[in-house]
Amino acid sequence: PTLLGIMILNFVIIQAAPGGPVEQMIARLQGTAVSATARLEGDRGDMGSQGQGSQASTSSAQPRGDYRGARGLPPEFIADLERMYGFDKPLWQQFTEMMGRYLRFDFGKSFFRDTSVIDLILEKMPVSISLGVWTTLLTYLISIPLGIRKAVRDGSNFDVWTSGIIIIGNAIPGFLFAILLIVLFAGGSYLDWFPLRGLTSENWNQLSWGGKIVDYIWHMVLPIVSLMIGA
Repeated sequence: PTLLGIMILNFVIIQAAPGGPVEQMIARLQGTAVSATARLEGDRGDMGSQGQGSQASTSSAQPRGDYRGARGLPPEFIADLERMYGFDKPLWQQFTEMMGRYLRFDFGKSFFRDTSVIDLILEKMPVSISLGVWTTLLTYLISIPLGIRKAVRDGSNFDVWTSGIIIIGNAIPGFLFAILLIVLFAGGSYLDWFPLRGLTSENWNQLSWGGKIVDYIWHMVLPIVSLMIGA
């Protein structure tokens, strides 16, 4: 029920968003390469260049619907956008089809990356799993001994101070703490001890096994610390 409620809420928010997804896509396409529209139009040819040319002309063709930013775009292009996202169908049908695709793990195709969403997820999954495993492991390795010590020394200065630190850590959003770590330790404004991004260095393949382990840990320190602060 909770997951279904989340899906319904997500669907309603997307539908009620100012401008709607089609208008947001139109805004994103403004100024992008013609190949982006060409992929959508398929065998219609260079529709992107036609849209650009119509902005300077007095053609009577008008975009389909009242989408802001669609002036000058061919109505066929707007219709293809609506058809691509299924917005030419009733809301109940859109929702049921969306849930059916999710149950089949069919998340569609990324318009800008020109690849399936599931492939993008699988591509990034090793990094997410690595961060999750190390964060969970280190969190329990710290939390269990800390909890035992706090229970043994209940009411002591150690218990009071650690409780205050834990409350502050839980109150700080992880992304804000991550930005702070970047500024302080990743060459933002002060120290340059850790890399700014990436899971490994560019010369990863040339490193020894020991060097690869050290390089991996070096890249994982800041992300794991930022994830652990609220754990």
